[in-house]
Amino acid sequence: MDEARRLRLLNEWQHRFPLVDRPFAELGRVVGLSEDEVLDAFRLWQAEGLVSRIGPVVAPRRVGASALAALAVPSERLAEVAARVNGRPEVNHNYEREHHFNLWFVLTAASDAALDAAVAAVATDTGLQPVVLPMVEAYHIDLGFDLCGISAYRSGRREPRPARLAGSPPCALPGIEQGLLQALQRGLPIVPRPYAVLGERMELSGALVCAFIDEWLVCGLLQRFGVVVRHHELGYTANAMCVWDVPDDKVGEIGRLLGGEAQVTLCYRRRRALPQWRYNLFCMIHGKARDQVLATRAGIAERLGLDQWPHEVLFSRRRFKQRGACYLPDPESTYV
Repeated sequence: MDEARRLRLLNEWQHRFPLVDRPFAELGRVVGLSEDEVLDAFRLWQAEGLVSRIGPVVAPRRVGASALAALAVPSERLAEVAARVNGRPEVNHNYEREHHFNLWFVLTAASDAALDAAVAAVATDTGLQPVVLPMVEAYHIDLGFDLCGISAYRSGRREPRPARLAGSPPCALPGIEQGLLQALQRGLPIVPRPYAVLGERMELSGALVCAFIDEWLVCGLLQRFGVVVRHHELGYTANAMCVWDVPDDKVGEIGRLLGGEAQVTLCYRRRRALPQWRYNLFCMIHGKARDQVLATRAGIAERLGLDQWPHEVLFSRRRFKQRGACYLPDPESTYV
C-alpha cells in the first residue's frame, strides 16, 4: 500500500467512521483499495499497536465517572508504583511526567462511589496519597491526529460540547444500550460486517447497532466514533500537559478560546486540590519535537495572554499504560 492511501485510512476516519453494513469496503471504495486490503491493513496496524481500536470515545462524564490523578513517587519506586497503578482495571492512562508529581493517571468507573474506591485502593496499595482532579468543564476533547495536513480531518470534527458540571449524575442507559456500549468499548471486530457481528451477540440487527451509535453521536454521549491511533507509535513523542491557575470568573472564557486552538488536542477545567495543586486550566499539546511543542505553546499563550497567571509545562517521559476508557465493566472483556 502506498503511503498516501495508508495515511488517508489512518487520518480521515478518526471521526465519523462509516455506519454502513460493510464499512471497510466503503473505506476501500474511497481510497481505491479492495475490502480485503483495508481489512488486512487495520489488522496489521492493531497487531503493531499503531491503532488502538476502531470505536467510540465517550464524552466526559456522560456515562460513569472519571478523574485525573497524580502521585509524587520517589524515583527509586517509580517503576514499582507504576506497575501497581497499572494493575487497577479502572486505570486507562498512566504516564511519568516532569514534575514533583511525577506519575499521572486517568481512572474511569461506573459510578462516583466506584471511582472513590479505586482511588482509595491505589493509596492503600502504594502507600502514597493521590491528588485527585475531577473535570469541571470540557472545552475541547479530541485526541485525533492530523497526519496529512489536509482538510478532511478537520471537516470531520464535531463542534465541542461543554461537559456537564462535575457532581451531576451521569445518564442511565437502558439495558440494551448499556450492553452495546460495553461491547463497543473493546472496539469493532475487524471483519467485513462488524456491526452485524456485534448485533448477533446481542440479538440486534447490524442496522440497529449503527442507529444506536448515530443517536449517541447526535445527542453528545459519544465525542467521536472512529479510528483511535496511538500517538507515540505515530511519532508524537513530545507531549506536554500545560496548566494555568486562572481566576474562576475568567476560566470559562479563556478555556473556550484555548480549546479552539488548532494545535490543542485536549482542553478542560479541573477542580483544584489545594494546597498541593493550584492549577485549574489544562491543555495537551502533542508534537514530534520538544522545541516545536514549546514554540506552539508560547504562541498560544501570547495570543491569549495566558502567562499573566501562574503556569507550568509537564512533558511526559514514559508511558506506562494507554488504552481506551472502560466505564462499564464487561465480564467478557480482556480489555487491558
